[in-house]
Amino acid sequence: MTRITPEAFRAQFPGLERGIHLASCSQGAFSRELAGELLDFQSSIMERGAPWDLWMEKVEEARIRFAAFIGASPQEIAVVPCASAGAYQIASTQNYGNGRDRIITSELEFPSVANVWVAQEGRGARIAFAAERGGTVSAEDYAALIDERAKLVSVPLITYRNGSRLPVAEVIELARSHGAKTFVDAYQGAGVEPINVRELGCDYLVTGSLKYMLGVAGVAFLYVRGGLTDEVSPQLTGWFGRRDPFAFDPRTVDFPETARRFESGTYAVPAVYAAIAGMKMLAQLDPTDVERHVAGLTAHLTEELTAAGMQLDSPLDAARRGPQVALIDESPNDLAAFLESKRIVTSPRGRAVRIAFHYYNVSDDIVTLLKALDEWRFLQS
Repeated sequence: MTRITPEAFRAQFPGLERGIHLASCSQGAFSRELAGELLDFQSSIMERGAPWDLWMEKVEEARIRFAAFIGASPQEIAVVPCASAGAYQIASTQNYGNGRDRIITSELEFPSVANVWVAQEGRGARIAFAAERGGTVSAEDYAALIDERAKLVSVPLITYRNGSRLPVAEVIELARSHGAKTFVDAYQGAGVEPINVRELGCDYLVTGSLKYMLGVAGVAFLYVRGGLTDEVSPQLTGWFGRRDPFAFDPRTVDFPETARRFESGTYAVPAVYAAIAGMKMLAQLDPTDVERHVAGLTAHLTEELTAAGMQLDSPLDAARRGPQVALIDESPNDLAAFLESKRIVTSPRGRAVRIAFHYYNVSDDIVTLLKALDEWRFLQS
């Protein structure tokens, strides 16, 4: 692979000629590749009307590309509408009885996933939350909850709240030692963190394409480890969850043995095109280079902000820090709006403004951001 520099990668995003994108934790920047794929979709529907053969080929291309991206096989990937749908499919196939009724999650789980777990209480599940301490959750906090009653243990690769990196490998090992299955939400890492599901050893993993994977909303990918069987058949289904979707048999509900059994209705085809664009962009890069570059940017910004006396919600320890820095402010929404007026896009959440980096960001972005923050502090004084 010919290594591409951050500057060369950045040149493929036309909007970065006019502004700074620091909100990949919410929505990735718009690339020329993405524009081209969306134009291809537009052309397909204008020229052919309803080219479902072509669109199904695109779905399979997305499945194959994502499988390669995380070190899985295509048979282990389900194409779903969003992370919540993926989480629900897994939750619905568990039998919360026979002494195993606990779902272990944490206070740093994104509600899109955590709410699905809590909703299973109506089916007999008992939910336990590992407590947040100092902006993170430790392996020990999970260990205090994981025992032989654990059915499913859910852990985000990186938390949306402040970019803290959670002890995923340790939690997976703990869960496995007690016979529990594991679910990883990789939404806040996929695209800037190397992911290999064989090395992780998780049973399930979900992520979508709109953030660091450089697509748009409307599609997510659910990894289901090959060989896993379901205690209960998926409760959300549809014609693409059949062995032969194009048999059009309304009476038969037959689930394939592959991860496709977790699929349901018609795919969001434009989002599939966009997901392919994002994965093409990421395929240019060495994941280790991306991780190293992003870590350098977060370290630089963390040092500058702490030296200026600003309070952070994100970890100071580089080993625990993911691709974002969370800056605490009394009015995070107002601060984000001020930065946007300076053509700096960030993402406010809770008490902080999240500043997220990708491979297309460079140190000059930090210089411009710091100048804007100085102006903001002056205006607030």
